Amino acid sequence: MNAAGLFGIVGWKNSGKTTLVERLVSDITKRGYKVSTVKHAHHSFDIDHKGTDSYRHRMAGASEVLLSSSNRWAIIHEIKEESEPDFDFLVNKLGEVDLILVEGFKYGKHQKLEVIRLENKKSPLFEEDKTIVALATDGMRTNKGLPVFNINEVSKIADFILKQVGIK
Repeated sequence: MNAAGLFGIVGWKNSGKTTLVERLVSDITKRGYKVSTVKHAHHSFDIDHKGTDSYRHRMAGASEVLLSSSNRWAIIHEIKEESEPDFDFLVNKLGEVDLILVEGFKYGKHQKLEVIRLENKKSPLFEEDKTIVALATDGMRTNKGLPVFNINEVSKIADFILKQVGIK
């Protein structure tokens, strides 16, 4: 692995995962740590759009397109007939950082925090998933012995994650 720590944020659709990850990245990087994120998408997506040079290269059949500028670089890899790469493969594509926050990949073996909103009526994941070690919620109670954070206690959640992965 390319990081001192790896920790996941999971939950059902529209539970607030992306907002929490965004706020955690901001909080943890302000503390001086280098953070990368991995996000699982459940559908096809584009990071380049019709008409751009990179899109035209990809549509012409390029297996990989590398975009570079003075501000950032990115590689777009077309899977085509290959199967979706596994989690470890993807994580190992990242550069050296202190922490990798993973949004989604709820079936991975890494430690996770579940985001739960009371308005979401689906069964909580933590009831079946032993890799979930804490909850962030807008009011749910549990007797499972897991730490429960208010979804807006970003600094406390960040402290917990950094401690769990051995950074703090």
